[in-house]
Amino acid sequence: MRAIQKPEGAFVRIRLAAVQDADAIARVINEAFRIAESFFTAGDRTNSEEVRAMLDTGVFLLAEDASGLLGCVHVEIRGVRGYFRLLAVEPSAQHNGLGRTLVAAAEDYARQAGCPFMDLRIMNLRTELPPFYQRLGFVETGAEPFPADVKPKLPGHFVKMSKHL
Repeated sequence: MRAIQKPEGAFVRIRLAAVQDADAIARVINEAFRIAESFFTAGDRTNSEEVRAMLDTGVFLLAEDASGLLGCVHVEIRGVRGYFRLLAVEPSAQHNGLGRTLVAAAEDYARQAGCPFMDLRIMNLRTELPPFYQRLGFVETGAEPFPADVKPKLPGHFVKMSKHL
């Protein structure tokens, strides 16, 4: 899709995922979420089979450099609204703007599909996320309970956020 220059001079390429990327995508998601969510959840966030199923409902945008996959985000088009989830950055590549780059790529994808809005849903237990997304222009639009099959170690709920593109 496009290449972005990282501060240290290396280039990151953003591209659409293919089915054969499922194992690498699941690995990056699980590594990133394990670090961020271990205080309230246990186990893997996803697996290769679930990633392949998500490719039927949307796309994964991948961020890569010469060393391989650094991050990903899943994007779905839902009528006139774009929706993204599973924004994940390889732990060694975090805190250098790659998450913002992937959000921008997700927004671009939704815009190109004709969506005037982008939505997301985050767990309220991740208190660092609302300010991050607010800096990117998202506003809180509501809340919803965790599904019955989600059993976190701590009680919580989802926070819904949206942005006009």
